[in-house]
This record gives sequence, structure tokens and C-alpha cells, in this order.
Amino acid sequence: MKLLGLPLLVWIVVAIGLGVALGGILPYGMVRLFATFNGVFGNLLQFLIPLIIVGLVTPAIADIGRGAGRLLLITVMLAYGSTILAGYLSFATSTAVFPDLMPPSVDTASLQAVEDVQPFFTIAVPPLFDVMSALVLAFVIGLGIASLGAPILKEVAIDFKRIIVRTIEVVILPLLPVYIFGIFLTMVKTGQAWRVLNVFVAIIAVIFVMHVVWLLLQYTAAGLLTRRNPLRLLYNMMPAYFTALGTSSSAATIPVTLRQTQKNGVSEDVSGFVVPLCATIHLSGSCLKIVACAVALMHLSAMPYTTGQFIGFILMLGVMMVAAPGVPGGAIMAALGVLNTLLGFDEAMQAIMIALYITMDSFGTACNVTGDGAIALIVDKINGKKHGDS
Repeated sequence: MKLLGLPLLVWIVVAIGLGVALGGILPYGMVRLFATFNGVFGNLLQFLIPLIIVGLVTPAIADIGRGAGRLLLITVMLAYGSTILAGYLSFATSTAVFPDLMPPSVDTASLQAVEDVQPFFTIAVPPLFDVMSALVLAFVIGLGIASLGAPILKEVAIDFKRIIVRTIEVVILPLLPVYIFGIFLTMVKTGQAWRVLNVFVAIIAVIFVMHVVWLLLQYTAAGLLTRRNPLRLLYNMMPAYFTALGTSSSAATIPVTLRQTQKNGVSEDVSGFVVPLCATIHLSGSCLKIVACAVALMHLSAMPYTTGQFIGFILMLGVMMVAAPGVPGGAIMAALGVLNTLLGFDEAMQAIMIALYITMDSFGTACNVTGDGAIALIVDKINGKKHGDS
């Protein structure tokens, strides 16, 4: 977790700061150079993400053995419950606070225009399969090894895990700060982020506070269950938080989330099982943000809504976002269908919703992956009790 003697967290914070500071200074050609690197590295990352999931989850399930099915059910229930509760917290807070914060009139038309910094070239590296296929494949092979024994196949899975871990350590982690720097550099250069921030700055501040409160609630629950200091547990997850803040992708942050979860004392088997799974199914921060943005836009547009309407919307949203592919903006793309059918968002409102969401995407993703660590702590405690550990 150290590059040139400095912790990864330091490099990530420096990358974010430099990206923001230099975005308005560097010439367009230099920004295009970093956009080109980001395009190549991003495609490589998307290629590796399914392999990372297979490489980490398969041996973890094989080692957990016949208890994997039980832990799967527990993890899914915790992840879905966390996502739904975060949505309800967001709705209650938004309806109570936003009417007083909402400006009398807002120019929302400018939010629909998105400028892009074009790279010099791109190299397509399509993944062999998507994230959900990787999860299903890992479960099939892992449960098969656990059920049948299959020592040769288990050794292959362990060797493949070593390859993936080495790739993470040698390729992904050293280049992550450069990738994050390029993301913030282009974001500032286009000006898209500042347009949205200027319009919805008070609302964004409330959403950020809700994210912090939700993380404190998650780690308080995990700390009470494990009898450990929740603030210390949360602090240990900060490298994962800031990595997600830069990449805006839960799946791309898996290597860092995994390391920090294990630093919190979660066993290697449970962390290798829970973290990649939760990167796909646990989206409490994203749900919180989508609900808050939806309430804000409906209030701004004078669209009527009811508590019952949002109860159904949040329940369905928690299911729909499992389909989010673990890439930046995936959650809002998966949510567009229920925004239209259950809340009545037309194309113009959907466009504004996308612009608003993507501008804050990194904060929701950071909340998601940091919360994954709390779920892993709870699952590890439950697994320890199952095996007679205190």
C-alpha cells in the first residue's frame, strides 16, 4: 500500500488536489494527453475487473466451503437492507430540508450540456465477460470446489489468485494516482462540475452530510457487534474512500477496499468473498444520492409526490441498481427506468438527473465502498460465531 515510501492515501489526495489546481491552468493538449492515458488505463481496468472478481471470489468461496451459501444469503440481505434504509433516510431528510434550501428559480438547461476532452487515441480492451457473469462464474466454480473437493482445480484457482494479486500490486495500485489525477484534471477543464455545483451547492452539501452520517451509523453498528472502536475502523477505510472518490467506480476500487478491510481484521476468506460481491450489490450511497436528487428535482419542477410513491421507488431502486456494472455512472443508468415509470421523469429531467448524479458520483461511490467494509466486519463476526470463535 506504499509507493516510493508514501502511503497510497497520500498519493491519491495529492492527485485529487493537483487535478483540481491544474485543471484550469494546463493547456488543452496536455489535458488531452492525460485523457488519452485515462482512456487506455480505464479500458485495461474494465478488462481486469471481471478477472479480479473471479480470481478473488472463487478461492474465497472454496475455502469457506459449504457455509458459502449461508454467507451469500447473509451478505445479500445486509447489502440490500443497507441500501434501502439509506434511501429512506435520504427521503425523510430531503423532504424536511430541501424546501427551505431550494432557490426560487434555477437555470437547469445548462446542466444538460456535457463537454468532453477528447483523447488523442483509444485502445479498445473489451472484457471477456461482465461483472455479473464474473460473479456467477466465481460462485459456480467456488461452490463446485467446496462441494466436490477438486484439489487440482482448487490449486488452479489459488494460482490464478496469485496472478491477480500480483497484477493489482504491480500495475493497478501504482497507476491509480495518475488515473485519478487525469479524471479530476478533465473534470475541471470541462467546467461541467462547477456548473452543477453552483446551481445545487446547498443540496450537494446536505447529501454529503447524509453520506457521512450513514457511514457513522454503519460503523457504529459494526463496532458494537465486533466490540471495536467504530471511528478507528472507519479511519482504516479512508484509502478506499479516497480511491473511490477518484475513480467513481466500486469495482475499480476493489483492490484497495480488500486491503483495508483485511487491515480491519476481517479474514482473508470472508473479505475476498464479501468485498467483490458488495462492489456490485451494495449501493447505499448511490441510493441515498439518487433519492435526494429526485426529491430536489421534483420539488423544483413542482411535481407532486407521496411517501408511498417513494417507498415503492426505493424498494425497486435497490433491486435495479444491482444491475449497475460497477463502472462510473452505472447506478444512475440502471435507475433511469424506475425514474420514468414510478416517478414520471421525462427525457429532459433524466438528462438533468444524469448530469447532477455524475457530478457527485464519486461521493456516492466512496460511501458505497466504505460501507462494504462495515458489512464485511459483520459477516466475518457472524462467520466466526458459526465456527465457535468469540
